[in-house]
Amino acid sequence: MVLGADSAQSTGCTLTGRDAAMDGALTALYESGGRQPGGRGGSGRSAGLGASAPSVARWLGDIRTYFPSSVVQVMQRDAIDRLGLSALLLEPEMLEAVEADVHLVGTLLSLNKVMPETTKETARAVVRKVVEKLESRLTTRTRAALTGALDRSAKVSRPRHHDIDWNRTIRANLKNYLTLPGEDGAGTIVPERLIGYGRAAQSVKKDVILCIDQSGSMAASVVYASVFGAVLASMRALRTRLVVFDTAVVDLTDQLDDPVDVLFGTQLGGGTDINRALAYCQSRITRPADTVVVLISDLYEGGIRNEMLKRVAAMKASGVQFVTLLALSDEGAPAYDRDHATALSALGAPAFACTPDLFPEVMAAAIEKRPLPVPDREAQG
Repeated sequence: MVLGADSAQSTGCTLTGRDAAMDGALTALYESGGRQPGGRGGSGRSAGLGASAPSVARWLGDIRTYFPSSVVQVMQRDAIDRLGLSALLLEPEMLEAVEADVHLVGTLLSLNKVMPETTKETARAVVRKVVEKLESRLTTRTRAALTGALDRSAKVSRPRHHDIDWNRTIRANLKNYLTLPGEDGAGTIVPERLIGYGRAAQSVKKDVILCIDQSGSMAASVVYASVFGAVLASMRALRTRLVVFDTAVVDLTDQLDDPVDVLFGTQLGGGTDINRALAYCQSRITRPADTVVVLISDLYEGGIRNEMLKRVAAMKASGVQFVTLLALSDEGAPAYDRDHATALSALGAPAFACTPDLFPEVMAAAIEKRPLPVPDREAQG
């Protein structure tokens, strides 16, 4: 099947019914010549969206009828980017018609300061729908990975029976294998040395500081980091702090029980001062050897570069586990400052993009102080 303005001439076939409707929805966006879908093109075919929320809402309803959710989300992003529909997202009827996803949440957050009161409750409902979907996808895996890492990081020399790590105990005592008489070669291992780990659930074992760049290019990362922050904060064995920054620094730790409140506490856009943000985080560290700092940024520093690198070096020298993520999203690494990434790598803090599904493993490795699972496909400094 070929859709497009010249399809009838090139194929000799005229589209009808559902095919024609699909073609019209695509034409409205991709052949509108910069006009908003819903008007009429020069050939008389539908092209462009009319400059009103109801006409855009009708178009959104059409594409949800004709295309799968993943395609709808791409078309929505293209409509916002190509046709400047951000202003229409301030209309409640528009928001009720959209297919909610992480990118739409990022757009809504960027509009938060100009959003009328009549729209804010609808916008919060859209954001909450996305956040709840992400939490259901990510919570179980994150808690499982980090609970295991916390347990293993609290090793004890004389474990109780239910705290014995049997796999490691067996490997450590293979030299003590004894063959039993009259059992046709059967034998047993004498566990002279027991290896185990203490249970971490009853007390705070690690401090985690999420330091998030809230410049406009980091929108998806802010959304995911806020959800992960809420998940980490729900774990008794972790003390979690969430800090967002541009040229100013805002501590949103008190709002971690509701990631929607965290998201609406951010202000996407503006400049970047990583050095100032890290100075604040450094001032909140009380147990360096038991602290993990996660910087999520594209590393375009507007502050003092050398001071920023010195802070990272000082934190690592004190025992802090420092993780640098260029992005926390499904899209891979955005544009980023390669010189800063290289400098951080030289300090032992490789910078790489991380998908939400990999993040629990990255955090588990940081907690256990083992090498980070840096994806081979990502560019690194």
